[in-house]
Amino acid sequence: MIEPVTHLTLLGSTGSIGTSTLDVVRRWPGRFGIFALVAGRNMDLLADQIAEFQPKMAVVADDAALDALRKILKQRGITAPELGCGAAARVQAAVAPEAGVVMSAIVGVDGLEATYEAARLGKRIGLANKEVLVAAGRLVTQAVRDSGAELLPVDSEHNGAHQCFRAGLRSEVSKLILTASGGPFRETPAHLLETVTPAQALNHPTWKMGQRITIDSASLMNKGFEVIEACWLFDLAPKEVEVVVHPQSKVHAMVEFNDGSVIAQVSATDMRMPIQYALTYPERADAPVPRIDWKESARWTFDPPDFAKFPLLKLAYRAQEQGGSATCTLNAADEIAVEAFLQGEIGFTGIAATVEETLERVGSVEPHSIGEVLEIDRKSREVAREIVGSGKYETITTEAARRA
Repeated sequence: MIEPVTHLTLLGSTGSIGTSTLDVVRRWPGRFGIFALVAGRNMDLLADQIAEFQPKMAVVADDAALDALRKILKQRGITAPELGCGAAARVQAAVAPEAGVVMSAIVGVDGLEATYEAARLGKRIGLANKEVLVAAGRLVTQAVRDSGAELLPVDSEHNGAHQCFRAGLRSEVSKLILTASGGPFRETPAHLLETVTPAQALNHPTWKMGQRITIDSASLMNKGFEVIEACWLFDLAPKEVEVVVHPQSKVHAMVEFNDGSVIAQVSATDMRMPIQYALTYPERADAPVPRIDWKESARWTFDPPDFAKFPLLKLAYRAQEQGGSATCTLNAADEIAVEAFLQGEIGFTGIAATVEETLERVGSVEPHSIGEVLEIDRKSREVAREIVGSGKYETITTEAARRA
């Protein structure tokens, strides 16, 4: 009997996770296809994807991007699918009956509503967008429980944890251990972090990623987001999630069981493996990733993170313990602060200072809808922008850049 093709709605098709997902789909033409491609403003790449994968639907950020896409498709003689733009069209693409799997890979909260609605309908969701659970973890996980949806993590650490959890019962788990590469400033003295430049922060030693996530990795904020996400994915308290610095990035996650046994997930640093795992689960299909050569000599190290040097990691733990909308504000403020750092408006250490002050000023409430979450996100960004604009977190380096 021939299995029917599973069609995907890909939220964030032109990003790094999106393009890696399409590479996996290429390898399984009889098993996976594309129902909808959802992108932002990279219309040239989206047009290429439409030509190759022939989706039934394509969605972009706004009217300007939509006009640009129509023009490019016409110029190239590519048959246009059903086209749309904005939040409502993203939701339409995610909830369509034809979409058997929704890959949530839009950076930021733009993909939150579409992912939430897919969860409400009981769909399988490959989750590569941390902001979904960081901003609205309680609402999304409740929707998953109510509908019977499948929420399969695509981040390498959470995907690794998901694999480790299969080794025993949830009641037998004592803690989850997430690994962090440590970023480019792992060995940089704390007093020198004030003067680091965006170029230095973007020089990640292990992964090639988008700008925001690379800066977040340099500050360990990304690991803080992963702690929050892990709490929702695996029903853990913050104290049950430990972070260790593992520069070699071979061990992605470990689960310690009540008897002291530790199960670790080890694989190459290639995102196609966790993407394919999410698409084919519970099957383990052959993946196009390098295999580890165990005959080669290797040394793996594990060290505790420096919470004083990287205060954003501590702020993430604190926000998750506080509950309510604190983690939503944490994410919104960090996005504004990272953008300000990249533009030379604040120093690297100003990112954490901006986030902490925003958390203090906004406070925390318990949101009861995605609309309320998005309003908290908007308010938090507004406060963070005010803090950035005050100039209090400029350094000598950023002040000189601004004057230049």
